[in-house]
Amino acid sequence: MKAKRKAVCNWSGGKDSALALQKVILEKTYEVIALLTTIDREENASTMHAIPLSILQAQAESIGIPLHVVNLNFKLEDDQQEMLHAINHFQELGVTHFIFGDIFLEDVRTYREEKLNPYGIEAVFPLWNKTSEQVMTEFLASGIEAKIIVTDASKLADSFIGKKLTPSLIDTFPPEMDCCGELGEYHTLAYNAPIFRQKIPFEIRATKKRSHHIGMEDGTTQQFDYWQAILKE
Repeated sequence: MKAKRKAVCNWSGGKDSALALQKVILEKTYEVIALLTTIDREENASTMHAIPLSILQAQAESIGIPLHVVNLNFKLEDDQQEMLHAINHFQELGVTHFIFGDIFLEDVRTYREEKLNPYGIEAVFPLWNKTSEQVMTEFLASGIEAKIIVTDASKLADSFIGKKLTPSLIDTFPPEMDCCGELGEYHTLAYNAPIFRQKIPFEIRATKKRSHHIGMEDGTTQQFDYWQAILKE
């Protein structure tokens, strides 16, 4: 029997990475040896979804795949070095593929490929070449359960925090918004799935508003506001 190709799944803790991982596991093409997650060193939580490390570890334990943590401090040179350490680590273990849950952002895909290809690692996108509506239909049929834990405040109000992603909830999204939140409109926490051995217990203690100031290509700085769940396992 031909050996499966070794892979790492880039793990955000949300619905898209859970769906991508579940597809790969069911298709039995790759041997996924680790879930790779990036952590904000100060917050001790995932960089985009703000999921505490303890919950990410609980997800990994439920799935039965080890969690590999990359600590970031948002200093470009330091963070690039940390990611390179991770790539070299997995190269030594024989990993040839990194799995991502991206859907259609070409610039994001190109960035990932440019970072990995020089090291002989291929980026895999199980959800690619589908519309967001198709991916959402697949998600809703997958048995994965997820709740919204972060929203772009300009797109979704704080009342969406803690809501389970269901067809009826999606119907309340603004019509111009991407239903999967691929443009950053919202982020989720996957707490149950067929690939989980048990549900992930967690509690939303509060909701707070956070602002991020991002440098733009034209040299200006733009403020982005988000509603974020404060989570407790």
